[in-house]
Amino acid sequence: MSAAGQVNAHTHLYSGLVPFGMPEPRPAPESFVQILERVWWKLDRALDADSLRASARWYVAEARRLGTVGLIDHHESPNLIEGSLDILADACQEAGMPAVLCYGATERNGGRAEARRGLAECRRFIENNTRPLVRGVIGLHASFTVSDETLREAADLCRELQTVMHVHVAEDLVDVADAQRRGWAGPLERLAELGALPPGSIIAHGVHLDASQVRRCEQMGCWLVQNPRSNRGNRVGYPAALRESRHVALGSDGYPSDMVAEQLALLEDAPRYGDSIDAASRRAPAGFALLVELFGGGEWVRCGPCDESDIDFNVLRAEATAEARRLWSRLVAM
Repeated sequence: MSAAGQVNAHTHLYSGLVPFGMPEPRPAPESFVQILERVWWKLDRALDADSLRASARWYVAEARRLGTVGLIDHHESPNLIEGSLDILADACQEAGMPAVLCYGATERNGGRAEARRGLAECRRFIENNTRPLVRGVIGLHASFTVSDETLREAADLCRELQTVMHVHVAEDLVDVADAQRRGWAGPLERLAELGALPPGSIIAHGVHLDASQVRRCEQMGCWLVQNPRSNRGNRVGYPAALRESRHVALGSDGYPSDMVAEQLALLEDAPRYGDSIDAASRRAPAGFALLVELFGGGEWVRCGPCDESDIDFNVLRAEATAEARRLWSRLVAM
């Protein structure tokens, strides 16, 4: 099995410094929401420009070394919203890595004002980016962290800029319960009926979508992205219903971009949950088709695996190590 030519269809470049000694959360989280609150939402709040740059540069370089030829990223850094996508885009362009970026707008820290800033960052980047290897789309963190008003604004922005949405959907049952409390059948229905899932949109996870909902995604022309190692690590379940769609790609959800490891995890888990091995085997190569679609055909330049002479990993490792120490100091103080 080879990773050459594979695309990581959903990841988080801001997690690139995690392998450099990120402190364990105390107390240890016991639920998905606690994992978010005590790990990932603390990490993204602690990011500044230097740590984000080091994280992205290391993640992208390592992804290339592992054979990844394209990244579709979903970003959040609540204390560094404006300009954050340029930092990520520069890291990708400089390393020769085709990438699709968005800022995941959310209300979880600063309410509607925070969400508007996130959407504005998506707009700014889409309108101003001229990097040939990078594209922008609209992002939302997840249905359960935004209001209907924000969803409508995101939908309007997709229509205005003629682009798609990238959003986490039904990763955990908390997303389903939240949508139902708001009077919707589920998060998919909420997003769709408010117009926030135009054709071509990227739905990450879909763990708790049923077969009829996955078929609806297919009918709407949306892509689903499975993230086996992350779903296993977060103990959120397995998205067995994804076999109902032909448009399912593979992502790492912030884990290192080792798509061989991701596919092995998928093929280990699939039979345990009654998933089709044939369908599961098609998910890794499907990411390439998704990236080509997002780039408007063959307008992007394919990069290949690199070696130590192509990128100076020693310099990047030293930069990542130094910035990680500063980042963990800020994180622990929160």
